[in-house]
Amino acid sequence: MDARLSMSDFMTAGPLMKHVIAAGKSLKDSPLPAATQELVAIRASQINGCSGCIDMHTKEAAAAGETSVRLNLVAVWRDATVFTEAERAALELTEQGTRIADGAGGVPDEVWERAAQHYDQEQLVALVSLIALMNAFNRLNVITRQPAGDYQPGQFH
Repeated sequence: MDARLSMSDFMTAGPLMKHVIAAGKSLKDSPLPAATQELVAIRASQINGCSGCIDMHTKEAAAAGETSVRLNLVAVWRDATVFTEAERAALELTEQGTRIADGAGGVPDEVWERAAQHYDQEQLVALVSLIALMNAFNRLNVITRQPAGDYQPGQFH
């Protein structure tokens, strides 16, 4: 697959991408656990079909010590026994927040309440922000058909 365009080649995209990437980096320092952040990024990207983000986040997670079993089971997290209740709540919120157009009324209260049982307010801010940010990255990459496979862990740090 060839990219439709390279966002970094255009003057308009430079400042935009700088800020979007900076937002992502600020979330890395949030109190939301790093493993949860990667699982959320992977799940949103799976739903949106963003191969570039799946490539990046699975490799980053593996480099940080995440197991291949857990990485391979993210798409079927409901049926997998390898995720904590907190991670399951984050993945559920990720799905609901990513598929927001599919459900009348947005994210159901019970989904929010399950997440709030496991994460404090600061972590919830980070979680919601990460879900929104991943959806933005996914859309940029899917629309412009960014290919996957060449990402190296730490490439954008």
